[in-house]
Amino acid sequence: MNNQSNTSTAPPLSRTSALLLKFLGSMNLAITLLVALSIAAIIGTVLQQNQPYTDYIIKFGPFWFEVFKQIGLYDVYSSAWFLFILFFLVLSTSTCIYRNAPNMLHEMREYRQNIQLKTLENYLNTNSWLLTQPIEDIQHVVQKILPHNGYSARLKDDGSYVLISGMKGGASRLGYILTHLAIVLICIGGLMDGNAILKAREMLGQVVPETKNIAASDVPQISRLGINNQSFRGSVSIPEGRQTDVLFLNYKDGYLVQELPFSVEVKDFRIEHYESGQPKSFESDLVVYDDRLNQPLEKTISVNHPLIYDGYSIYQASFSDGGSKLEMLAWPLMGVNKQPQKVTTKVGDEFQMNISNEPWILESSNFRLFNINPSENPDKQFENSGPSVQFKMRNKMGEAKEYLNYMVPVERDGAYYYLSGVRASPAEEFRYLYLPVDDKGGLGRFMAYLQALGDEQLLQKIVAEQNFMGSNLPTKETAELNEAMVNVVGLFLKNGMSGVLEQVEKNAPADKLEEVSGLYVRVLQQMLGAVYVDVLIKEGVDVSNVGVDEEKAEFFDAAAAAIGAMTRYGSPVYFQLSSFVHHQASGLQIAKAPGKNLVYPGCAMLILGVFLMFYAPQQRLWAWIEQTDEGVKLVLAGHAIRNKLDFSKQFKKIQAQFERVLNG
Repeated sequence: MNNQSNTSTAPPLSRTSALLLKFLGSMNLAITLLVALSIAAIIGTVLQQNQPYTDYIIKFGPFWFEVFKQIGLYDVYSSAWFLFILFFLVLSTSTCIYRNAPNMLHEMREYRQNIQLKTLENYLNTNSWLLTQPIEDIQHVVQKILPHNGYSARLKDDGSYVLISGMKGGASRLGYILTHLAIVLICIGGLMDGNAILKAREMLGQVVPETKNIAASDVPQISRLGINNQSFRGSVSIPEGRQTDVLFLNYKDGYLVQELPFSVEVKDFRIEHYESGQPKSFESDLVVYDDRLNQPLEKTISVNHPLIYDGYSIYQASFSDGGSKLEMLAWPLMGVNKQPQKVTTKVGDEFQMNISNEPWILESSNFRLFNINPSENPDKQFENSGPSVQFKMRNKMGEAKEYLNYMVPVERDGAYYYLSGVRASPAEEFRYLYLPVDDKGGLGRFMAYLQALGDEQLLQKIVAEQNFMGSNLPTKETAELNEAMVNVVGLFLKNGMSGVLEQVEKNAPADKLEEVSGLYVRVLQQMLGAVYVDVLIKEGVDVSNVGVDEEKAEFFDAAAAAIGAMTRYGSPVYFQLSSFVHHQASGLQIAKAPGKNLVYPGCAMLILGVFLMFYAPQQRLWAWIEQTDEGVKLVLAGHAIRNKLDFSKQFKKIQAQFERVLNG
């Protein structure tokens, strides 16, 4: 009784272990994990990974940004859930190998020589002969035909019968093992390169990303990763002639500084352009300095041609400005000072300015030698708009607007303009201010006109001389009207045409609104035109005899439109880029991925395993030879796990070979 009880009832722990092994090694779990990995891979491909959080906020908005952040979609391949899936896939696949590999290896060497005659006769592919030849002759024929068709054969002589078992494609079972081993290796490589250790260190409070924009040398130790960090991928921008021994890893809402056991210098950076100005190719001459080297290592890298050194891969990823020297003219947009101030600065630096007794800071952020924009010429798709400078103007309150000013005038509807883009935040598109170019190709006339409109004494003089309202009014009323006309110009300079109309709506009766609005607009146009004529006269234009030609009239319209739009410009000066000394920086991406040493062999094993499974299927043949009263009975039977239709055709060919030899 005790023995029977012990054999029929397994210990609870054994049953639990068996169920756990069955679950971990099940096909359902493996397929579920693979589907989850596929979805994650799609997300990681469609959604650009490891970008600054501000980029994602701009793209998705605050709500969805926070949702995707909590899910970990901005760094899918290093997210906790992705690493968790990889870990379980390794565990599941390893369990499957543990459970099935011994049987598969055994089956590769097993010729199934214990099979019964009845089983052979019940196979779909089978045929029998009753022969008069001696058993030895028939046996000899079988042992010739099977190897001729690629089957290795084993003979079993039972005394009453002879069984010859043939098999080919036994390596297909090895394909299953190789495929599963490949998945394990690839997943382990993914775990090694997926920052699992970094995630754990962050959870333990050993690593905290830095969020402030400070120099690499000022980043605290808790935001730095030492040279013993086994896996990372970061980027750094190095100006020509400079070197660095750190790089930056975008991490969550900040970054980490990764230290390198060597330093990299960008000796020279070169870029080639198409005729349109678009980048064609770019490359960097690098020098690697390492105390372990007898002499520095020099190599030229380009896109898709990295430098591999000591397990580190250094890629040519991008390029940017490396601190170009800029000379700009700061044209005042208010007051009567006609002379621009010359400003010399460098990209990345800050320049302190005092404008109208107010402190301002000029922050130059980027310089571009080429700007490729859609062309208005139908024969050209793109055109180069020339150099541009990008900068911010920050007031005493710390508020700033960003600007993008072009150095070379651009053509628009047959006229030329200096372009100045402005936006309040990176989330916005640039809105452009068009400043018309005068006959000399500069801004002299426009700036003189703008400053003349801000000169109250000049405006009063012009009003008195022009006598717009006639001389029939009393002196007091004429003076009030003249003052009102000067104020209208001031209101236009301050708030644009919309400000003038708003003032009319506040002061005019509702039933007279349209009439008064028309009057204000006419008065303003007369004043703007009179001031413009005065500017032309001071230029030396003979307006009294020649008049204002069409080109100068178009300039007036463009200048008035630009001045009316300046209310939203936000800067007290306009910066005109006059000269530059271009310095470039090479954008490098440096990666250390020891997991690739497992991933690459794993991929090779996966390819080999799939090939063996699908293109070398296991096939078996049996030849049963038995002496009977009527003669020698030969039964030929075959079985295949895969491609059964193809195997049936092959079996018929082999059967025909037996027919020709035995009955020939």
